[in-house]
Order: sequence, then structure tokens, then C-alpha cells
Amino acid sequence: MSNPRVLCLGEVLFDRLADQLGRKLEEVESWTAYPGGAPANVACALVKLGTPTGFIGCVGEDAPGHELVDLLQEVGVDITGVQRHPTAPTRQVNVVRSLEGDRTFAGFKDYDTTEFADTRLKADKLPKELFEAADFLVLGTLELAYPESEQAIHHALELAEIYDIKVLMDVNWRPVFWKNPDIAPQKIQKLLKRVDFIKLSKEEAEWLFDTADPGAITYRLDSVEGVLVTDGEHGCAYCLGENEGKLPAFSVPVVDTTGAGDSFVAGFIHQLLTHGIHSLNDSEIVRKIVRYASASGALTTMKAGAIASQPTADEVEAFLVSHPV
Repeated sequence: MSNPRVLCLGEVLFDRLADQLGRKLEEVESWTAYPGGAPANVACALVKLGTPTGFIGCVGEDAPGHELVDLLQEVGVDITGVQRHPTAPTRQVNVVRSLEGDRTFAGFKDYDTTEFADTRLKADKLPKELFEAADFLVLGTLELAYPESEQAIHHALELAEIYDIKVLMDVNWRPVFWKNPDIAPQKIQKLLKRVDFIKLSKEEAEWLFDTADPGAITYRLDSVEGVLVTDGEHGCAYCLGENEGKLPAFSVPVVDTTGAGDSFVAGFIHQLLTHGIHSLNDSEIVRKIVRYASASGALTTMKAGAIASQPTADEVEAFLVSHPV
């Protein structure tokens, strides 16, 4: 396998989706487990689009952990950076759904959020050779909630600096993962000063910056090369290089929105690596890149499951041809 051009660092887990819609946690009768975790979703989506990618994270020495790592391997993700913890369990998240299918994270079954293997990711075990060869590092913010994995994030950023790797941060705010959610904004804001690209949902942008305007966020941070703000069915807005704009969402029959944002991130990075960072100076190419990212996200909503539903590059291209501007 060729060296991964992108490294995705963070959690891989099972989302246990409630089979019964519109019920509270204690009223749910049965669950269906889907592989997930934003960084793992992005890694799989990138491989399917044709960009060699590696995943860095920690799982338990248990059946769910083995199953998830096997899945990453089957998809073609490089697992050199996967650590295994001998006693901590692999994370599983309960997800309840409204009658409309909207998801709410509802806790972690029998464990406290701090007990899972992903919180034990060790900084000194990050494989330096992966960073030497990579072009991009993708991070979430959930690892900032736990001391050990927080150190791993900071070490990864140091390695990214040493080896001149571009960094994309997907905020992916999930209060249920934090023991004390009040400390999150400060930790996240501090980290944003060390990244090149930021992807936020509209709600996350307003929560962190009191605005969903990517241009205003870029100006305020004064250190990033691009900001992407997604807003589901309302499309997305961007500020990339000197170019700002908005794109409407594609109109598709939605089955499951899980992982759509992760496929958007994958589509964006895949295109950025295809065209080169210098292409952000060209407003037409920028629009093309964001449109491709939007198509990747839209296609993912048309089937169930974050990873199973991800499109190939051919499927994205065919979709774009059948949905002209």
C-alpha cells in the first residue's frame, strides 16, 4: 500500500441507533449498531474516493474493537497508527432518534465517558513515519475532553508542524463526551490557532464565534487558510483563500444523515489534494471543490450507516453530471 497522504486522528466506535423513532432512551426496545466515529468515517470516505489514508486511534482488546479495525482494513485504510488498550472497552454510543429521524446522543450504555479506550490514545506511540510522508492531518475535538488523548492531539500537531502537514479541524461538538462541557470552548479555541482549515456546522460556528459567516471567522482567527460552515439542507458557506461564497444543498431523498459531514470533509480534502493548495486562489476551482464536497455529503445521506453509504469517486462524478449547476 502507498503511504497515506492523509492521517485521521481520533475515535472509531459503534453508534447504537434506536430502532424505534420518537422514544426516550429508557423506552427504546432494540438497537442497531453502525460503525462510526467522525475521524474513522473521514478515513474510509477518503479511501473510497481514491486518496490513501491512515487512521490513528485507540480501541479495546475486545470484539467491537477487533470488528472495527477489521472494517478499516477491509475498506483499505492504513491501520499502522491504531493502538489497542488491554482493559479499556471500545466506545459504543446510544443514539435516540426523533420521529423525523434526527439524532441525539444519549450516553454510553454501562460506562462513564472517561472509561473508553479512545481516551487512552498515547502521544509517545504515534508513528512518526506516518507523519513524515503525509500531506494532511484531520482532527476532531472529542479527544480534548480527556488528558491522555489531549496530549496525543498536541503531539500530533507538533509532528504536523515539523513535517509541514496541513491540518483540518472538524469541530464535531458532542457535549455528551465531555465530563465538564464548560471547559470545551476555551480548549477548542486554543487549538484552532494551530490549524489551517476549519469545518463547522452552523450551530458550532455560532456557539464558538457568535457568527456563522466564514469570512468573519477567518478574519477573527487571522491564521487559517479556510473555513467551511455547513448547514444541512440549507447548504454551506465557505471562505477559502480570498474566495467567499455560498452553495445550496443538493435536493436528494434522505434516508440517514449520519456521517454526511464526514463525507463532506473527505470530498473537500480529496479535491484539495487533486487540485493543489494553490488552487484556492482560483474562485472557479474553489467553487468546484466545495460542490464536490457537498455532493459527497449528499450521496451519503441516501443510504443508512455512515461508512456503508459513502460514495466512490465515480459515483460523485456521475452525480455531479446529473445535477448540473
